[in-house]
Amino acid sequence: MTGNREIHLANRPQGWPTEDTFRLVETDVPTPGPGQLVVRNQYLSVDPYMRGRMNDVKSYVPPFALDAPLDGAAVGEVVASESPDVAVGDTVLHGLGWREYALLDATSARPVDPSLAPVSAYLGVLGMPGLTAYAGLLEVAAMKPGETVFVSAAAGAVGSLVGQIAKLKGAARVVGSAGSPAKVERLRALGFDAAFDYHDGVRESLQAAAPDGIDVYFDNVGGDHLEAAISAMNLHGRVAVCGMIAQYNATEPPAAPRNLTLVIGKRLTLRGFLVNDHNDMRSTFVSDVSGWLREGKLSYDETVVDGIENAPDAFLGLLRGDNVGKMLVKV
Repeated sequence: MTGNREIHLANRPQGWPTEDTFRLVETDVPTPGPGQLVVRNQYLSVDPYMRGRMNDVKSYVPPFALDAPLDGAAVGEVVASESPDVAVGDTVLHGLGWREYALLDATSARPVDPSLAPVSAYLGVLGMPGLTAYAGLLEVAAMKPGETVFVSAAAGAVGSLVGQIAKLKGAARVVGSAGSPAKVERLRALGFDAAFDYHDGVRESLQAAAPDGIDVYFDNVGGDHLEAAISAMNLHGRVAVCGMIAQYNATEPPAAPRNLTLVIGKRLTLRGFLVNDHNDMRSTFVSDVSGWLREGKLSYDETVVDGIENAPDAFLGLLRGDNVGKMLVKV
């Protein structure tokens, strides 16, 4: 352990971030104090919510600091420990990504078992994206067997799991939108009953895919997708608002949705949520999902970019929709 590399936030972007938004910085490998660990990160997560943290605005999570390392979920091996509870060689999940070596309190690390799944899975299907999909669909949207579900950005880390979980929990029909013909084909392979490329027109494509309407919409996009879903909703439909990636880099107010008055007559429920509000579901989630993985009933995709120096490219690719499934950086 002779050197450490970190990705710092160099400036606050206006609109789309660029490579100049980030800076690769070389530092010393940290030394742990009492109760602390040093973790050699193996995989880092890049996630859409990180774009909001680049703005200096009040939100549900503090903004990233300028000229300091970004952070986010990571999984890695403990290489130094001053805690009796965590041993060198343990694999842990923690929140100090965007760097090769992380110094953290042992209480901030959650041990994971690499014999149960590849360690990268704890950043995806068995991690935050998986719990987001599970809790958002089953608790926030309260999906019932026999209902029709629509998922936007359905080829992503969260959306691809939402569609599969919906089918496993008895949805009658699951529809997904994605950004390319290849992604549409992947959704069909994952068991979606219908899928479409949103470039072909969201409202028209959704109407054709769900002619009898939808009961649940899992929203990862916002904008025209939310407008189309509201129009297609059946009475007492529910929307789980997970993200609105269509607006994260916008410099002007969104043009849609323009049909919110339909919420009244249709008696719709639109509910935003954060995954950390549903940690009480974690044990049930892990039990269900690990069982489905063992039985071959649930699949997941990963797009892996090699090298900490390429973490900004991975993040920009995520915002462009280059990924299929979970976007990861292999350190």
